[in-house]
Amino acid sequence: MEMHTAHILVVDDDTRLRTLLQRFLRENGFLVSSAKDADQARMLLKQYQFSLLIVDIMMPKESGLSFLEKLRKEDAVPVILLTAMGEIGDRIAGLEIGADDYLPKPFEPKELVLRIKNILRRSAVVSNDKIKTSLDFGLCQYNLETHELIGKQGNIIHITPVEQLMLSLLGKKTGQVFSRDRLAELLGTGQGPRSIDVQITRLRKKIEKDSKNPRYLQTVRGKGYMLLTE
Repeated sequence: MEMHTAHILVVDDDTRLRTLLQRFLRENGFLVSSAKDADQARMLLKQYQFSLLIVDIMMPKESGLSFLEKLRKEDAVPVILLTAMGEIGDRIAGLEIGADDYLPKPFEPKELVLRIKNILRRSAVVSNDKIKTSLDFGLCQYNLETHELIGKQGNIIHITPVEQLMLSLLGKKTGQVFSRDRLAELLGTGQGPRSIDVQITRLRKKIEKDSKNPRYLQTVRGKGYMLLTE
């Protein structure tokens, strides 16, 4: 991943700090968005694909630790936690939940940039081989750029806009489990947990050789659904 293309999300309730970080990170070549709390961050995560998140632990309504714990159930995006000086317990808890690094406040902005670059460099090594533009289901392929489901003979298989969005969401994070509630939230358009089951059934008929014994669009009992590919 080129550093100048990295999109960073800063999540902090301190308006002054958010503004300073946005300006400094942009001066260092990053794309930057910001959120004042966990709820706003989730809205942005639905709209954009971020390269890294910077999350303050001490936030109103929902802490950074709670936000990270929920995030890790469905997203492996790198996260740097901002912690209060001396709060060793929070740092340990954050690393246990899945934070990639932490930085105690107050901190030197240049150090933050170095940590960001180091994490992105490591992530690029891991993810370079995983970048894909299509999903292979044996009998057909889904193009993540054109959102077309194409049969082996080159024929276009009709899928609805909701099915396109579902394949794109699950396909960008193959192997990760999404609950019905989370899928309903991400898909929007009036979807509910029960209607997700209906959408899954219809989609299986289009991508599976045997929709009653799915190989690719799998049910994870008690947790939700995940997508696998060839």
